[in-house]
Amino acid sequence: MKSFFFVLFMATVVVGPVHTGSAELLETARFPSLISLARISATLYFCGEPVELDNQDVRERLEKELLLTLWDRPQVVLWIKRANRYFPTIEKLLKAQEMPEDLKYIAIAESALRPHAGSKKGAIGFWQFLESTGRKYGLTINSRTDERRNLFRSTEAAITYFKELYDILGSWTLSAAAYNMGEQGLLSEILAQKTRNYYHLYLPLETQRYLLRIISAKVILSDPKTYGFEFTEKDLYPPLKFDRIKLECFQETPISVVAEAADTRFKVIKDLNPEIRGHFLAAGIHNILIPKGAAEGFQARFKILVDQWLAENRQRVYVVKDGDSLSAIAERFQVPLPALILWNRLKLREHIHPGQHLIIYSNEIKGDITESSNTEN
Repeated sequence: MKSFFFVLFMATVVVGPVHTGSAELLETARFPSLISLARISATLYFCGEPVELDNQDVRERLEKELLLTLWDRPQVVLWIKRANRYFPTIEKLLKAQEMPEDLKYIAIAESALRPHAGSKKGAIGFWQFLESTGRKYGLTINSRTDERRNLFRSTEAAITYFKELYDILGSWTLSAAAYNMGEQGLLSEILAQKTRNYYHLYLPLETQRYLLRIISAKVILSDPKTYGFEFTEKDLYPPLKFDRIKLECFQETPISVVAEAADTRFKVIKDLNPEIRGHFLAAGIHNILIPKGAAEGFQARFKILVDQWLAENRQRVYVVKDGDSLSAIAERFQVPLPALILWNRLKLREHIHPGQHLIIYSNEIKGDITESSNTEN
């Protein structure tokens, strides 16, 4: 316990001279005291609706969330850095639908602006949609694609959901609460407690904290310098820059081919399109993002590379025989079993059958193709 108060003391008070070159101590010196930061004097709003700071219970709960948030300074630093990357897109989408800009802070509370964020209940992505809810609001979620991770599509789905909640509840504050606990549960509590005021409702503790965590994020991110967070433009993560292309795949196509056509790396394509699962694009039409400037000449390069890939694959097909197993085939051609599974989109315990065609990237495969072809003839 003594060590805790010593750390708290050092985080709020600087004793003695600040040594030149001690960046860490200088940063500590510039960070205001937590006591002063807990003082909330200004009138606060969420989506234009006032926060009831004259209610002592509300003020105490908000102070708690604000202090707990500020205590985790590394997390706030990451919020601010990521906000510079993702907020411009979210703000643009909200504005296009005439939605309150404050709704963007819900994404902070839900996922800390991480596309791959997940919860124990199965919620995924920037806005933490459950699979059933995501599908309800038009998101594609299957073994190949999970649009809950797509910033554009998931934000559009969240906007549709918020509109529906507002139509039902008539309040953005209540809509945020319903986003957390579900509209049916909130409506039941409104009927039972005979009030539509969020601040007067006794709700599940998570929902009681939820809106105040969002408001805390708004307070800090709206004025980070006041709370001891000073950044230069170079400190922040750059906004998303990309070209959007329409890509038609006549059959399954490796993302590595897309990356090569865009003159970039596999990882860059995956990072720009986190909704894509696995290493292949399914047959069909895709709208994907590629690095800014790569769209020029992309389609011509892509066609050439796809044709090359198809030609190479025709030379790398192995026809499964009686008695074959994935592990035996991997050992025979001296390739890793996980790679064999990946190349053919298989599962570890999936059964293979005679006559099945497998892609194997091995210099020894050509002879076996000839052997297989002769056997079949």
